[in-house]
Amino acid sequence: MRSSLRLGSALILATASALTFASGQAGASPPATRTAPRVLLVCNGSVTPCPATRHHQYGTVQAAVDAAKPGDWILIWPGVYHENNPTWHAGVWIGTRDLHIRGLNRNQVIIDGSKGTAAHPCPSAPSRQNFAARDGIVVAASGVSLENLTVCDYLGLNGTGGNEIWWNGGDGSGKIGMGRYFGGYLTATATFRPRFVKGTQPVSPHFAQYGIFVSNASGPGVITHSYASNMADAAYYVGACQRLCDALLAHDVGTNSALGYSGTNAGGRLVIRDSVFSRNRTGIAPNSLNNDDAPPPQDGRCPNTKTSCTVIEHNLIIGNDNPDVPLSGLQPAIGAGVELSGGMYDTVRYNVIKNQGSWGVITHDYPDPEKPPPASHCQGGFANVSFLGTKVCDFPARGNLVYGNRFVNVGFFGNPTNSDLATIGLLAKSPTPRNCFYANRAVSHRHRVALTSSPKLIERPSVDGPSCLRRGTWKNPKLFSQLLCATFGICPAHAHYPVQTKLVVVPVPKLGSMPHPCLGIPANDYC
Repeated sequence: MRSSLRLGSALILATASALTFASGQAGASPPATRTAPRVLLVCNGSVTPCPATRHHQYGTVQAAVDAAKPGDWILIWPGVYHENNPTWHAGVWIGTRDLHIRGLNRNQVIIDGSKGTAAHPCPSAPSRQNFAARDGIVVAASGVSLENLTVCDYLGLNGTGGNEIWWNGGDGSGKIGMGRYFGGYLTATATFRPRFVKGTQPVSPHFAQYGIFVSNASGPGVITHSYASNMADAAYYVGACQRLCDALLAHDVGTNSALGYSGTNAGGRLVIRDSVFSRNRTGIAPNSLNNDDAPPPQDGRCPNTKTSCTVIEHNLIIGNDNPDVPLSGLQPAIGAGVELSGGMYDTVRYNVIKNQGSWGVITHDYPDPEKPPPASHCQGGFANVSFLGTKVCDFPARGNLVYGNRFVNVGFFGNPTNSDLATIGLLAKSPTPRNCFYANRAVSHRHRVALTSSPKLIERPSVDGPSCLRRGTWKNPKLFSQLLCATFGICPAHAHYPVQTKLVVVPVPKLGSMPHPCLGIPANDYC
């Protein structure tokens, strides 16, 4: 399925009406139904007594989901809900389309996969964990909205399970099996803290993998005002949707994870904007892989056009050089703000990229050595390329546009090629059209300073500046060496990149809840 092996806007949705909102409040609107939608109430009395109601109250979220029909609302009273659906290896499994599931308070409606108590949910102690490999909330139907709640401590085992919130349109099928979805005011985290043993990798096989995860979905989809942390792979993931993703991530926070965002074989109308990615090992990393469950490559062009529709813009990308996060398997290049790994035709613009030890934005080919599943056969790449003594599929990074970004204190690890901007290919033909860099600027103490890059003077037309349709530079032995070092620890003499010396797990924060959680819901006893 996914792999943690990586080297590292005007167009938001198809039309303004592609995604609608219920009565002015964010959420996917149900289609017309023959009967008025119902409001199913959930309360278990774990934190505060359930209110007196005229209608039945379900004791678990899963029970309400099982009783719901398309178009219904499920409203959750504050409490700690230890949900478990062993049939689907999940906390809550949702197979009914067009449901609206909303908590009344983001910080007080907690879906907890641990053995914590109502008074102390989401504990960090290993003795308080449930180590069964499970996912948290799994959505397997179109049109489902999730809002205003927290999911924590659904753990994995060697990369299986451990997705806190997952819109799953057909994992492993190689097909798009889901349409629209919506997530807002969500918190996804895992506070499990095993004992750190230096030299043990991974520190634990039970780390959670993904915070908010979308796969095999064509949208339109939105993830907004959400937070994810402590993931051994990515805080956010949208992938396995090729050029059909039609997704927007906006006003989100991804932190203390191996990656802030990862998007394998994703593209088309996919926008990440107005968000914060901080204190991850690597910030944002769209990538191509031969082993994902939708064929490669990662291609940011709009469907049926040559125009880039995958846009990373107006984000704060800061301090993503953290070696002490949960890790699982091989990891991306530490210290990169945006790493386009075998990705093509993406646009990275108008971001503030600050305090990145290695590179601000780096684009590079990805040599994938893995044996692909039947659906993948190096589409979009170059097959049988020699790489370190073996034959690989080389996914080129090409056609990417990087402009208008502001860099502050980037490249301070001080290794050769550490810089604001960098690019490398494996073949002379791979960067055609070139990865194009222009109108970026570096700032120190509010004063403009020289932009650093590898190759040098990257924005000149004779290097990798406009015109953008020309062949780009590709051979860069020093950068190749540094990428191997930052990713695999295969380092030349005197190279320095931070290594893990402890395990940091950040606690569950108290975050802004949905301002008016009762807005747009049919009349009910909770509102």
